[in-house]
Formats: sequence, C-alpha cells, structure tokens
Amino acid sequence: MSHTREAPPGALAAAAAPHAVPRTAMSAAEWTLLFALALIWGGSFFFNKVLLTAFEPLTIVLGRTGLAALALVIVIRAAGGRLPRAWAAWRIFAGMSVLNNLIPFALILWGQKHIASGLAAILNATTPLFAAILAHLLAGERLTAHRLAGVVIGMAGVALMVGPEVLAEGLGGDVLPQLAVLAAAFSYGLSSLYGRRLAALAIAPQSAAVGQLTITTVVVLPLVVAIDRPWTLPMPGWEVWASLACLSLLSTALAYVIFFRLLSGAGGVNASLVTLLVPVTALMLGTLVLGEAFTLGQAAGMAVILLGLVVTDGRTVKVLLRRLER
Repeated sequence: MSHTREAPPGALAAAAAPHAVPRTAMSAAEWTLLFALALIWGGSFFFNKVLLTAFEPLTIVLGRTGLAALALVIVIRAAGGRLPRAWAAWRIFAGMSVLNNLIPFALILWGQKHIASGLAAILNATTPLFAAILAHLLAGERLTAHRLAGVVIGMAGVALMVGPEVLAEGLGGDVLPQLAVLAAAFSYGLSSLYGRRLAALAIAPQSAAVGQLTITTVVVLPLVVAIDRPWTLPMPGWEVWASLACLSLLSTALAYVIFFRLLSGAGGVNASLVTLLVPVTALMLGTLVLGEAFTLGQAAGMAVILLGLVVTDGRTVKVLLRRLER
C-alpha cells in the first residue's frame, strides 16, 4: 500500500496496508475491548434521542465532535504528546472524518427523526456485513463461510432482540430514513477498510481520534452557522447538556480511542462487529438504569447475537468440526 499518494478511484485494494494473512480471530484482550466499546456506544442512541428534542442533527454532530476533540487534545497535551504533523496522516484523517463521522452521524441522526431507534439499530447492524463484503471485493480478503454466517446470525439476533413487530411496522413506513441509516452502515463499513492506512503510519489511537474529530468539527461548523442557526432556539434544559457531555466524552472521545485501537490490531471487519453488540448494551442499559422491561424475546435475541459472534470468530466452529471428523 502507498501512504504517500492517492489511490486510484475505486481501488481501495491498492491502498490497503500490506498484510500476509488477514485477521479473522481476535485475542481475548481485543474481545474485551469490543465489548467495552459496545457498552460505551450503547448509550449513543438514547443520547441522540434526547438531543434531537432540542437541536438539529448538524448541531449535534458539531457539539459531539468538537467537545470530544477538545477533551482528547487536553489529554494528549497533558501526557506530553503532540498530534502528527505529516500530511499523509492528516489526509487519512480527512477520509476517516468523511466516512466515519460526517456521513454516518448526519444520516443516522436524520433517520432517527423519522424511524424508531430499534429499527435504526437493526439497520445499523448491517455494518459488519458491508465491511466483510467490501473487504472481499476491494481488499482481497476472502469472505469465509463462517464469517458471513456469523454476521447474518448476529443480524437476525438484533432483529429478534429489538422485536419482529418493530421490523414489520418500520419497513412498511418511511423508506428514505431507512435507506439513510443503511447508507450510514455502508459508510461505516467502508471506513473500516479505509482506516487500515493508519496502521502503517503507527499513529496512536488517541491521535487518530483527534485528527478525525477535528476535521469533522471544522467542516460542520460553517454548515451549522448557515443552516441550523442554534442560537435562535430556546435554551435547552440540563438533561440535554448532560446528554451532550456523555455523547461527546464517553460515546465519542473514549469510544474512538478504543475503536482505533481495535482497528489497528484486530482489523476493520472485526472492529465493525461492535454494531451487533450495541443494541445488546443499549437494551441492558435501559433495563438496569431506566427500569425498562426485559422480555424473553430480548434474551433470545441476545443469545443469537452471541452465537453469531462465536461463529464469526471461527475458532469454536473449527474445534467442533475437528471433533466431528474423528
């Protein structure tokens, strides 16, 4: 892969970091990070819903990325570090900003204004499927049967957990918001492939997160001033500001440090599996924190999602197949 010149249009394979054997199975530490990331991102749909009562989508994106970038800069400077200065690094940050922030944040927030959060979670759970297919088509990673099966099983588990009625009612409603969330999932899948460029530059996860978020903030700011004009809206209550703080510091700043650590170590397809777990952690937070009811169908959906992750990992399947062959 070349990190110093632009790849030809449509040729992401040429821009993928060189690797002899694509990562398929994750280590125990990486699985722990994946579950931690899912827990942190699980609250983002809730925070978005609260923020949408007071702000427009672009304003939320600005607040989320701006506060997160500022917090991470303070942390990096306090630790004696500094941001990368190389143009090659900032060019990658720009691409990740578009694919991993600007497009999906705006599309998901707009979609959530018109469809239920549960349906948005189901549609967003297609991210690892897109990531696996794109890696197969554009980066030469073989789409193994167990990986494809695991992702499909996981998506079925998300649909079961959220409730078949949500899927049935939602799919008969607003088509454009649903397509918007699907497009966001596709963008996330593409970003997981594009983000491999960071590995060869040995950029620290917190620096990668700051670079991406800073560019997003700079791009969104003039759009918010021209379109949303948030200063014309009534002053929000404390719960809105608390949601913005949690979304920025936890679901963005901390989350992206973990995400870039996973991306550099476990690979894009594995990192994208977090979208299968986010509905699980969102449901658990709702049950434990908000006292929401926990149903048998939701428990069954969680079990199916975990089964999908086991199948995607592949190691357990291989052990079972060896035993059956004896």
